[in-house]
Amino acid sequence: MTEERITETRTPSGDTHTTQTVITDEKRGGSGWVIALIAVLAIGVAVWFFSQQSQSEIARDNAVAGAAGEIGAAAGEVGDAAQRAADSVGSEE
Repeated sequence: MTEERITETRTPSGDTHTTQTVITDEKRGGSGWVIALIAVLAIGVAVWFFSQQSQSEIARDNAVAGAAGEIGAAAGEVGDAAQRAADSVGSEE
């Protein structure tokens, strides 16, 4: 509903001032689109954030696995060296 109000004011000197006011009760569209856009943007940021967290955890797990593999290889080399030392001590007797 639209309502129009016109107000006339007269000063003591005789001047007339007219004010026109329009009042509208109609809801304007578009605010729903803004809210939807903000929601989609927030969801996109959340997905990106959680995917970055997952990639960080995967990288950490891969680093731990790589370090464990290197430790296993080093232990194998130590075992081989100990075997060679034992063989050389046994062959000297």
